[in-house]
Amino acid sequence: KKKTEDLEEHRDAFGLFDKQGDGKVECGEIGDMLRALGLNPTQVDVKKVIADIDPSGQKRISFEEFIPIFTTQRKKVMSAGFEHFSEGFRVFDRDNNGTVSVAEIRHLLTSLGEKLTDSEVDTLVQGMEDKNGKINYEEFVRTVLNG
Repeated sequence: KKKTEDLEEHRDAFGLFDKQGDGKVECGEIGDMLRALGLNPTQVDVKKVIADIDPSGQKRISFEEFIPIFTTQRKKVMSAGFEHFSEGFRVFDRDNNGTVSVAEIRHLLTSLGEKLTDSEVDTLVQGMEDKNGKINYEEFVRTVLNG
């Protein structure tokens, strides 16, 4: 269900940039299309993508050509997010073994930033806790980021 809905949403967004109604958009619109789909690429990233696929500056791309560009940019974001969150948990990894206690995660998630309820935390950590009450935080971050 989710992948099909996402694809339709992406196709709709692409359609908004298809000014000639022929199923293609100017390569110069790639940055705005990525932003319309919730990504935030840097100008440098956008220029690099366009230079790779449209050195002459004349090309128009189809939806099918756009999807791999979107996927690559989304992977970059996920990877950066993963590093960012993992680094945050590393601070609480006192033994330097890749784990933090569920109690610490609970404290962080219920008291900082956008506070979660205890039952929301229970749902997030469900099945991830080892026999010592610890969680592998890289696995935890990966699970949370991938929904």
